[in-house]
Amino acid sequence: MAPKLPINISTFSKSQIREWINSFEVILTDCDGVLWLYNNILKNSNVVINRLLEMGKKVYFITNNSTKTRDELVEKAKTMNFNVGMEGMISTAYLAAQYLKQQNFNKKVYIVGSSGISKELDLVGLKHVGVGPDVMNGTIVSLVKEQFKPDPEIGAVIVGFDENFSFPKMMKAASYLNNPSTIFVATNTDERFPMPNFVVPGTGAIVKAIETCAERKAVVMGKPENWLCDIFFKEEIKRDSRKFLMIGDRLNTDILFGKKNNFQTLLVETGVHKIDKVQDIINQINNGDTDLDLANQVPDFYISSLGDLFNNYD
Repeated sequence: MAPKLPINISTFSKSQIREWINSFEVILTDCDGVLWLYNNILKNSNVVINRLLEMGKKVYFITNNSTKTRDELVEKAKTMNFNVGMEGMISTAYLAAQYLKQQNFNKKVYIVGSSGISKELDLVGLKHVGVGPDVMNGTIVSLVKEQFKPDPEIGAVIVGFDENFSFPKMMKAASYLNNPSTIFVATNTDERFPMPNFVVPGTGAIVKAIETCAERKAVVMGKPENWLCDIFFKEEIKRDSRKFLMIGDRLNTDILFGKKNNFQTLLVETGVHKIDKVQDIINQINNGDTDLDLANQVPDFYISSLGDLFNNYD
């Protein structure tokens, strides 16, 4: 049976919205496209989150963005008046560092990414190289024969968002990964960023490029993969899964992650995906597509903006 369109929370009566909010205890919310867009808060998102906290809900900010540390993300959230502390903030840069720590890894890491990753590695005592520009100078022959001297201490490659991504970085990452014992970690696989009128390639584009030439698949930390639960939510996850609500703007990361864990799911239309994309997915399923991941991208509920959540509550 094909899934139905999600329920629009805005149509709920006062009693319905109260009953629904009472049905969950733990909220996992994406950040970019849900709470803010880049450095601009989305209207009333802080008011809604803070009110949910006042009601006794546990709220976790979960971002696939690897460019900032947890500290930096908490600082950003606090400047927008979100009442969040370190215990409520989870980033993929943090998860990548914790993953290597759990593996008892003690070698050096080659990073295709930003300082968010390098700083989190510093916090777990791991050496690293690679952050910053690495431009192509000369020919491929000179790069291979003269410029690139592989570091024998490298035992892992972490790939995150890197605005300085280049051919030399791709070649170095793939060369290190040519050793099958080298650990291959990706922070996330988001294809693009939520920016109107432009296509800004996301981490997924970089990961795919390196996976292709390395002929290997990365272990992915971010949504929709479950390392988040394995590393951070070992105790929380013991609750009834329907007591969790996952809020997000991306069907193939946020909503898919929630559905795979049997959480309640809420799509907000302030980021990447809108309700028409959900209808497209339902049409695909009705036309015979049996991909389970596709069916799991249909949320339970949707709303135009998180800031509207309490409109019918009072």
